Amino acid sequence: MKICMVGTGYVGLVSSACFAEMGNDVRCVDVNSDLVSRLNAGHIHIFEPGLEPLVRQNHEQGRLFFTNSLSEGLEGAKAVFICVGTPSGEDGSCDLGYVRAVASEIGRSMTAPLLVVNKSTVPVGTADMVRGIIADELAVRGLKLEFHVASNPEFLKEGDAISDFMKPDRVVVGADSEKAVALLKELYAPFARSREKFISMDVRSAEMTKYAANCLLATKISFINEIANLCEQVGADVRDVRTGIGSDHRIGYHFIYPGMGYGGSCFPKDVKALIRTAREHNFTASLLESVDDVNERQKLRLARRLVDYFEPQGGVGGKTLALWGLAFKANTDDLRESAPVEVVRFLTALGMRVRIYDPVAAANGRKLFAGNSLVCVADSQYEALTGADALMVATEWNQFRTPDFERIKSTLKQPLIFDGRNLYSPSSLAALGLAYFSVGRKN
Repeated sequence: MKICMVGTGYVGLVSSACFAEMGNDVRCVDVNSDLVSRLNAGHIHIFEPGLEPLVRQNHEQGRLFFTNSLSEGLEGAKAVFICVGTPSGEDGSCDLGYVRAVASEIGRSMTAPLLVVNKSTVPVGTADMVRGIIADELAVRGLKLEFHVASNPEFLKEGDAISDFMKPDRVVVGADSEKAVALLKELYAPFARSREKFISMDVRSAEMTKYAANCLLATKISFINEIANLCEQVGADVRDVRTGIGSDHRIGYHFIYPGMGYGGSCFPKDVKALIRTAREHNFTASLLESVDDVNERQKLRLARRLVDYFEPQGGVGGKTLALWGLAFKANTDDLRESAPVEVVRFLTALGMRVRIYDPVAAANGRKLFAGNSLVCVADSQYEALTGADALMVATEWNQFRTPDFERIKSTLKQPLIFDGRNLYSPSSLAALGLAYFSVGRKN
């Protein structure tokens, strides 16, 4: 099938490569000419395990092509997927400027019947807006071309997106046309060989499903962090509590890992957007507002504990922290809404120096903190320890799980570790003579 993908960001590039891998002819459109040239040369601009060879292979075999011309992308296409960014506005609302622009250009460029698919995460009712924009543009051109607008939300985890796309838990499609449903079912058939995964519904329900899914996962994270904080107050161990509740199949173990809160491009944005949608419909989403509040506090909870620790020593000003991890989670270079980034900003504002190491996000970190003289990005995890008064582990990269603790102890000015991901054993570190602070456990 010939399809067009508008947007070469995270969702657009992963979707394009995976569709092409299954034998489809995919034209991927982006307005950034330099980016298009790099992609056609086999160089990708985002970090995702397995993505670069998949893009390069399908481009070399002629199934994946990049262009900055939507007209070229639409040639012979049965469907066009809108995969552009929908960033949060200052009020938490979803900025649909890019979606509107693409819809207008589709209406100005299409020359044959077409299925338009919203894959970007968008508020309920966006498909109706897109339909209206395209119809208006066709009317200006004096054309009556058949088109349908569907919703096909993505459920990709950064760091495991290829697997998520190739072996999805479900494929959700919202459409008001049997023809649209049939086309998308045909397109996704290779991804659901073992069992039926295709779920069709009305458009607005599909748009809502994406937000509901992400908000529920965010709720589980804020819930376990709230429980972890309470465990610290009452003397319980959140590890044991997690085991106790996770063994209930109604709850499960997924997404109940205490830590420094959720981040990235999806959960924070989607929680805020659904809160905003509720307000626009005269409804107060009290639970979601609490989820958001808990998460914002959690991001700096460990940093505030570090500040309290150094208060009797004259405060954190002039001292140095070694920070292992800057990405919001492992297996990505994404710094959006990252708790470690907030930690750096908070502590440097108090005069503390921070030496960062991240195996993948280092380059992004250097760009982000280029104007902050108190920040240094090291080339290795042990180099980051040089001259540091304490170590904070903020991202759960595998190489941080079993480090050389004797080397850590001998390099740090003080034998002091703040573990935001609960990677280590409190009793083991105590036996080594290391002071240890974690989340929801005895310190």
